[in-house]
Amino acid sequence: MAKPQKKIEIKNKKAGFEYFLLEEFTAGIVLSGSEIKSVREGKASIAEAYCVLERGEVFIRNMHISEYHHGGYANHEPKRDRKLLLSRREIKRLTLKTVEKGLTIIPLLLFISDSGYAKIKISIARGKKFYDKRETIKARDIDRYHE
Repeated sequence: MAKPQKKIEIKNKKAGFEYFLLEEFTAGIVLSGSEIKSVREGKASIAEAYCVLERGEVFIRNMHISEYHHGGYANHEPKRDRKLLLSRREIKRLTLKTVEKGLTIIPLLLFISDSGYAKIKISIARGKKFYDKRETIKARDIDRYHE
């Protein structure tokens, strides 16, 4: 009998504070064997990560996945570029949006789907100015006070 897996969700906590999130997509990630094992142990970080479009494909850069402790000589490089799996229509939409000045693609959530695959939620985002961040803090404090 298969043992139940704990839910793996690695969040980018700063994303909502640093950016206005405009549109979300869910993508698969191309990972090696030792990388998926590290992700299942929860040893990954998307805090510094961002996405780029190259030659009609989407890659995530600066995502850190720790080396697998049983990896041996066949371990992976922790911060290598990883390809994201999206449909042509989604890639075209991302390309059209990121041509606009000030828009970028950032990861929001790395998780393991019910079928066992690593997936990532990405969003088209626009950076917030300092005064926008103050408004966010103010709204959060008001919500906390009224609970």
